[in-house]
Amino acid sequence: MTGETDLRTLLTSMRPRLNPGRYVFATVDGDVPPGVSPVVTVAEEEGLTLVLPQRDADAAGLAYEYVAAWITLCVHSALEAVGLTAAVARSLADAGLSCNVVAGFHHDHLFVPYERAAEAVEVLEDLARRSA
Repeated sequence: MTGETDLRTLLTSMRPRLNPGRYVFATVDGDVPPGVSPVVTVAEEEGLTLVLPQRDADAAGLAYEYVAAWITLCVHSALEAVGLTAAVARSLADAGLSCNVVAGFHHDHLFVPYERAAEAVEVLEDLARRSA
């Protein structure tokens, strides 16, 4: 299935879904520690960044500072689509919400402040309505 590239279609059909749980960003030297199940990994010069459930980080003794909620945009966005990340980030920024975006092959994933997750979903749903 080919991903969507039309920005208006992406915005009107993004259907933000709040995934259960609390997620954190941690970094390790080397491999993923045993017992840890990251939902995202990013290899950087400084180490391996893990986005993982907070309970996994706590159990493994990993340090973190930011506790996030994970929102999935349930539209199959093409990797070459233009403007989705910018539109989403702008709407969240206008509401004073930080947003860390990760693009998967099928969907975009947003990590927003945990305590403001419901508000972030409302902002995204409003963006979808306004884009129709």
